[in-house]
Amino acid sequence: MKSSEEKKVFMLLKSVIFYYHGLDEEEKNDLDKTARELDAQEEYAWALEFIAKDYVTAFDRAREFLNNIIGDYAKEKRIELINMVWQANNLKGYVTEMEATAMLKLAKDWNVQKELIELVLA
Repeated sequence: MKSSEEKKVFMLLKSVIFYYHGLDEEEKNDLDKTARELDAQEEYAWALEFIAKDYVTAFDRAREFLNNIIGDYAKEKRIELINMVWQANNLKGYVTEMEATAMLKLAKDWNVQKELIELVLA
């Protein structure tokens, strides 16, 4: 069972990557499904509100917010989170350059860029 903080991290991370290039219908459906599966509707609403405050700065604000929390997470947990985002983006069959750049920035912040590259190449 994930804590409310973990659900916020999960939903914000996934949402901000999807919104980074403009959310499409498939991604919206995936976010809705994730919120249901995690029983994280409240955290999902919070993440959408966070993004909606200013779409232009949403990624940078989310990056700062996430870095403050995730920096304390065990390396395995950081890898799990970046892998989750990579897998979610792969559901549509491709990852845009903007999404890949965003994920690489986060992986670098969290000191798991080597692991992300290994996931990509696997």
